[in-house]
Amino acid sequence: MDQIAIAVTDTHTGGGGESSCGTAYLPEECIASILSFTTPRDACRSSLVSTMFKSAADSDAVWERFLPPEYKTLMSLLPPADSFSCSSMKELYLGLSGYGPILIENGRKSFLLERPSGKVCYMLSARDLAIVWSNLSCSFWRWISLPDSRFPEVARLNAVWWLEISGTISSQMLSPETLYTAYLVYKLTPEAVGFDCQAVEVSVGLVGSESCKRSVYLDDSKRGNPAGEDDPQYQQPYERADGWLEVELGEYFNKGYAGGELEISVLEIERGHQKRGLIVHGIDLRPKQS
Repeated sequence: MDQIAIAVTDTHTGGGGESSCGTAYLPEECIASILSFTTPRDACRSSLVSTMFKSAADSDAVWERFLPPEYKTLMSLLPPADSFSCSSMKELYLGLSGYGPILIENGRKSFLLERPSGKVCYMLSARDLAIVWSNLSCSFWRWISLPDSRFPEVARLNAVWWLEISGTISSQMLSPETLYTAYLVYKLTPEAVGFDCQAVEVSVGLVGSESCKRSVYLDDSKRGNPAGEDDPQYQQPYERADGWLEVELGEYFNKGYAGGELEISVLEIERGHQKRGLIVHGIDLRPKQS
């Protein structure tokens, strides 16, 4: 069912606030069942129609449908300080969607529930990624803390000759029937070198399946696009509201029943240029906005 429209005519209310059209004779459970196929925003709007609609729109049956299927598992992953005490599913939904990014799995991931849609967003921290050379010697990468990071640590690049970063997440953690976009979230320090003249190959796809591949430049200046601004492969990094840069790595449509591990990677193909001054915050996975 792609779309459900409920039309109510506010004529002949008889002073009781209930409409005399056909929907007034539907049981409240039936109205709640219909509203559960809409969106959180539609449910809130429908509560203004009548007292019966408000009761149906506020019911647990409606708001539990808006929560992600694995919400009980997600609640168990929250630190004790982030536990929510809610008397209804609507309160739980509003709490999860209004709280902001919530750290889970010992601060290695963050979780966010989009309030308008109920879709889940995840960000994999740098510690949750596989960064080649990051755990061998501090001469290559160094783990530091920054006040504007949502995670306890980020990875700062001292010097490497090639770049290789990847991360995985179970596709079952993502919202079903949803197109996701993956972004690398990072910064370049004033001393950064090696990113203005060479692209990196990025890919997004299920492990063991064909991935969507493209080339991107991490430098946030125009000189990072030697092929010209109209090159379809060129992805311009953008500055986020939190001050970090992000560049699009690719898209993945989560069917919701396939399962498997989604892998996102950043790999330098042509080696030979030393690089330094990159700070990796993580990889962000968000539903694509239409």
